Formats: sequence, C-alpha cells, structure tokens
Amino acid sequence: MAGGMDSAEIPAITREYAELKPVVETVQRYRDLLSEIEGAEQMLADPEMKALAEDELPGLKAQVAEVEAAVQLALLPKDAADGKPALMEIRPGTGGDEAALFAGDLLRMYQRHSESKGWRFEIIEEQSTELGGVKEVVARIEGDGVFARLKYESGVHRVQRVPETESGGRIHTSAATVAVLPEAENVDIDIPATDIRIDTMRASGAGGQHVNTTDSAVRITHIPTGLIVTSSQKSQHRNRELAMEVLKSRLYDLERQRIDGERSDTRKAQVGSGDRSERIRTYNFPQGRMTDHRINLTLYKLDAIMQGDLDDVLDALISETQAKQLADMNG
Repeated sequence: MAGGMDSAEIPAITREYAELKPVVETVQRYRDLLSEIEGAEQMLADPEMKALAEDELPGLKAQVAEVEAAVQLALLPKDAADGKPALMEIRPGTGGDEAALFAGDLLRMYQRHSESKGWRFEIIEEQSTELGGVKEVVARIEGDGVFARLKYESGVHRVQRVPETESGGRIHTSAATVAVLPEAENVDIDIPATDIRIDTMRASGAGGQHVNTTDSAVRITHIPTGLIVTSSQKSQHRNRELAMEVLKSRLYDLERQRIDGERSDTRKAQVGSGDRSERIRTYNFPQGRMTDHRINLTLYKLDAIMQGDLDDVLDALISETQAKQLADMNG
C-alpha cells in the first residue's frame, strides 16, 4: 500500500473521515457566517450600501444561533462504537409461550426497520418454539449508523395483549429482553487461542430431520469468562467466523461496560445506557400504544411501529441524549 498503510486500517480511516467531515463542514459554515456578518457591518458605513446591509444583517444574525447549536452538537463526544455494525440478541423473559411469540414479533420489527434503512440483517443463531415463537435469536446488522441508532434498544420490552393461546380474552403481560452490542474488530480485542475451546456438533433443524446433515454447527467456549457462543449456519467455516465475531463482541461489550461504570458521568449522560434489566418500553396492543419509559414518550401508532417504523422513538431518544450531553458540557 502507498505510504505503508495496512489494508486492514482502511475501513477505520474511512469511517473516521466520514465522522469528521460533517464536523469540519459545520465549523466552516459558522466561520463563513461570521465573515458575512463582519462584511455586512462594514457596509453600514457606506451610504450606498447601508440599506442593503440593514436588510441582510437580521437574517444573518438569526442564523448564528442555529449554526452555533449545530457546531455544539457536532463537537459532542462520540461513542467510538457508533459507526460499527451491531449484534442483536433477543430472548423471551417472563410470560412463557406468549413471551416467545413477542420475541419473534420484535425480531420481525427489527428486520423490517433494517430493510427500510437499507441495512443488512443476518441471523446467526435462532432457536424457535413449536408455536412459532423465539427461544433465542442472535443477528448481525450492518449499515450506516447501525449501532448509533440501535444501541437504545437494549433492555426489557414489555407487551400487554390478549395472547392467541388465551381463550378467555384476558390481557396478559409478558416481556422479552433485547441486547445490542457493537461488533468488535480484531484491533478492538485479541483472544488467545489457549482461552477458547471449539466444539463442532450436528445442527438441530425442525422436526429432527438430519439424514443428510453434516456436523456443521460450532460452539465456542471462552474459558476465562465461561461465555458460550453457538452458530449453526450451513457452512462450518462460516460458523466458526460468526461465533468468533459474537464472542469478541460480547467480550468487547463487557469491557465497554466496565469502562462506562468507571466513567459515571458518561453513564448519567446516556438515556437508558445499556442496563439490560431496565424496563425500557411497553407495547399495549388493546390501546394501540407504545410508551418509552426512559423519556416518557407515548405514541399511538403501534401497528406502524411493529412494522418497523421506529424513527420517531429513536430520534427522540437521540435528541434526549444530546440535550443531556449539552447540559453537562455547558454546566
């Protein structure tokens, strides 16, 4: 490579450039505006140009506050993981079969949202129930700004509805847990080969039809932490890659949580900052209502939300985080 750049560094440098470009453009716009105001103020001294300057100045000065706010937002500290792909894990909580069905509904909600954004959604591991619910699912999501937006989804999602399995028409409350982790890169975390044990096993498909299957599923155990990761795609080689990606991301996430715990100020500036036992949202089907408890936001568009229309709630969560960060900066 020219200049001795390692090809592995190119994605990180490209990402850093993409992050810095809007910051530079916003600061440049602010400087240009100040320069225009200075020029207009000088024109006030010229009798022929005074009327023109007096017309221009109020509009220019009105723009200053707006651009100053944009500069402040651009300079807010960024989460180093924001530009990374995300790993999403969904598991049923309390509520038995209904919780597993709701976990499946959440999976489809995130799939549809990803499609609407042009993101790539790949299921790494999925265990289903007989009724079509989800016991556990791990997915990898890649695209522009994936983790920056989806990190707010970590926590307990509660549902209130009449289950299909309920003949009496009573409303049940059940829950599912979502965890969103930034995908770790090789430069983020290094796992010595002596720290892991890799087992291959027969993939378990529906109905136990394994006549022509190969031992393709892979299970990796991280010995120091006891973390276990499985992947059961058709290719054993791909399974090994995927399982290592998930393991690295979980270890990277543990390290991020440890550092965040030490930086309590950063923790306080976040909205629902990854405490996965926190109840973050309620989906009330009888009333068509979704409430996000972290920011007291209620939207009466549950059908659209379950179809993947999450922008209103994600935008509100991001705005709240930015407002808290600005208040901390200016306080």
